Amino acid sequence: METILVLDFGGQYKELICRAVRNLNVYAIIESGNISLGRVKEINPVGIILTGGPQSVYSENAPKCDERLFDLGVPMLGICYGMQLMTHMLGGEVSSGEVGEYGQVNVTCDFSESDLLNNIKLEFVALMSHRDVVSVPPPNFQVTAKSPNAIAVIENKNRKLYGVQFHPETRHTKFGKEIISNFLDVCGVVRKYRLKDYVSEKVESIRKHVGVKGVLLGLSGGVDSSVCAALLSKAIHGQLTCVFVDHGFMRKDEGDEIEKIFSKFDLNFIRVNAQERFLKAIEGVSDPERKRKIIGNEFVRVFEDESKKLGNIPYLAQGTIYPDIVESGGEFGSTIKSHHNVGGLPEKHNFDGLVEPLSGLFKDEVRKVGIKLGLPPNLVNRQPFPGPGLAIRVMGEVTHDKLEKLKQVDAIFRHELESLSKKPSQYFAVLTQTLSVGVKGDERTYDYVVALRAVSTDDFMTCEYSDLPNKLLRKISSKITSEVQGVSRVVYDISSKPPSTIEWE
Repeated sequence: METILVLDFGGQYKELICRAVRNLNVYAIIESGNISLGRVKEINPVGIILTGGPQSVYSENAPKCDERLFDLGVPMLGICYGMQLMTHMLGGEVSSGEVGEYGQVNVTCDFSESDLLNNIKLEFVALMSHRDVVSVPPPNFQVTAKSPNAIAVIENKNRKLYGVQFHPETRHTKFGKEIISNFLDVCGVVRKYRLKDYVSEKVESIRKHVGVKGVLLGLSGGVDSSVCAALLSKAIHGQLTCVFVDHGFMRKDEGDEIEKIFSKFDLNFIRVNAQERFLKAIEGVSDPERKRKIIGNEFVRVFEDESKKLGNIPYLAQGTIYPDIVESGGEFGSTIKSHHNVGGLPEKHNFDGLVEPLSGLFKDEVRKVGIKLGLPPNLVNRQPFPGPGLAIRVMGEVTHDKLEKLKQVDAIFRHELESLSKKPSQYFAVLTQTLSVGVKGDERTYDYVVALRAVSTDDFMTCEYSDLPNKLLRKISSKITSEVQGVSRVVYDISSKPPSTIEWE
């Protein structure tokens, strides 16, 4: 399969780069920027993209790639830090600019012929996020575009090496998709990547890996694990047991709803009610990373217990998707948050191996696979829900009383938003640790503050807050403070990602 290799230097948009390439029907994967030359040759990419990153390339411990990559004859595109790294390693100069450029900036093309800017308007807006600049391009590189304070694009057409100071992978850059597409043209790609091919390849891979042995799937009822169940059922029908662990952190009545849905499927479905077990496991724990890891560990222990009852099923399957892996940290990328099915998995467990058939897919791709596998749209398009559930939407220590309050608040919020003709991509409530003075029935109260979160996104890598009508927010706030005991104040989160994440913890 023709593959674009995305080398990560800690940039926040690496997933968007990968996804942008895939949306142009070319397979792309993310690896650490210091990947070995041997591993690159194993992957045999048709093109390489160097991501952005937070450091300065001239710093002593700045991340770098193997300099021999530039001599492979493989087309390369450096984005932001990636462009500066290419410049630095190939004999150009990078320095701190007098003025930084952040946000949308006008870029002016300055070229007679350009591979990257082919069929692009002479002026366009691009997303910049840099202070350092390329002050002197490497030898034999041509400057083909500039911004008010920096060189914006450099090209060496003979060696097929290119650099852009802006971020074409984001929707904030006009013609960003076209620029990436032009780079793919330089790579000579056929653009044959299709999800149906991924599914068929995974089915064969699962059959070869598992053989005739049994697989236990930790089913949460969310999109990822549901699609994973459908894919595994297609690949190894009759060998799959789905264990739904109700950890008590589900949304109101959700455990019963999940059982009702999957009881109709042609698979072995088991529900384990482990609410008290999980609540006790995180008793007194306030740190969100510890919560995630404890819950992840407890999940596996429950699966081990169920496996023993069923005669020791050798394989454990999980609905891990690509962003789970990327966000859980890498060589140069910081850990945004550990996912219970990645960072929380204990090193020692009683399973012979793991099966994670969705680990190469983004969320939108997972949904498309679910439809292709025949899952109902209302299940495939349901609200995203983290594995640790409401345990990471209760700030600080989790108690039964806090959970019940949050379940009621969340149910009211979600019910009211269901009436909208155009719903946000994701919406939920958070129980904060803040207590606030209020008045109910002429009496002073000192109760919890809850936060409401609704975002719009097409990739879940970035998002904008949803601009909900004031009238609707007023109605929701009134219902919550009237109907939920112990809540006196409601606030609405208007943060975007970045700098925030979608979840609070």
